[in-house]
Amino acid sequence: MRIVFAGTPEPAVPSLARLLKSTRHEVVAVVTRPDAVAGRGRKVTRSPIGQLADEHGIEVLTPARASDPEFLERLRALEPDCCPVVAYGALLPRPVLDVPRHGWVNLHFSLLPAWRGAAPVQAAIAAGDDMTGASAFLLEEGLDTGPVFGVMTERIRGDDTAGELLGRLADGGAVLLESVLDGIEDGATTPVPQPKEGVSHAPKVTVESARIRWDQPATSVDRLVRSVTPAPGAWTQVGELRLKVGPVQVTDETLEPGQFLVRKDGCYVGTATTAVRLSQVQPQGKKAMAAADWARGARLDPEVRAL
Repeated sequence: MRIVFAGTPEPAVPSLARLLKSTRHEVVAVVTRPDAVAGRGRKVTRSPIGQLADEHGIEVLTPARASDPEFLERLRALEPDCCPVVAYGALLPRPVLDVPRHGWVNLHFSLLPAWRGAAPVQAAIAAGDDMTGASAFLLEEGLDTGPVFGVMTERIRGDDTAGELLGRLADGGAVLLESVLDGIEDGATTPVPQPKEGVSHAPKVTVESARIRWDQPATSVDRLVRSVTPAPGAWTQVGELRLKVGPVQVTDETLEPGQFLVRKDGCYVGTATTAVRLSQVQPQGKKAMAAADWARGARLDPEVRAL
């Protein structure tokens, strides 16, 4: 099939890379978000999908809005049979959805209808789910509501961060997506409507929602921190200092919520249940460091609390 691939961030790369190697499908163009300022140098940077397409000499379309007439005209001229989508980052209007004869097939990193929305991996970890996966479904105008072609499952490990889990789902999802496209070409794959039960939503993670609430149980703190690692990163306020916090370890220590305890074996902070041991922290404007080293250097007042 003639394919126009839509995607933007790093988790979309395994899918595009796999399709570029396919002997059954031809990637004639990619659609990605416009080049954006990124990094400390604030340089204008091509998206990971755009970079991979450039390396393979594939045409790159970067519409400011998917409703732009010029984009729609070019998409129609490309005559795609199917358009796979992986984390593109923008809604597609009906005229765009109607262009490929087999529609747009979206790879979503959850077992739909669970965790529809922008941050399914983060939501699954934060909720304490044991299992998750990826779903390939026919894109509609609704938010992740289309019928599903196929799924793959993945166990959530007790120490998984969002970055680690998303990496495994991106790799496994790429295999699923190629298999679904093969089935569509063969006429052997029919999408099945999503069940009405079990619907949950995963809104975009904000910096504020990544703030640690020390009045929550230790298990909830652990899940929150892992769910927003590496981005945007969990954080807390210590006096006037904003402190980014890496993954933590639940312990048997008993401290008041937000209370610090610094010992030779580490730095502990109290929660609503037992304390957690901090591993790595990053003070605002500085590099990441071992939490115990930071705490000893900061010479924390015994009365100070993480808020």
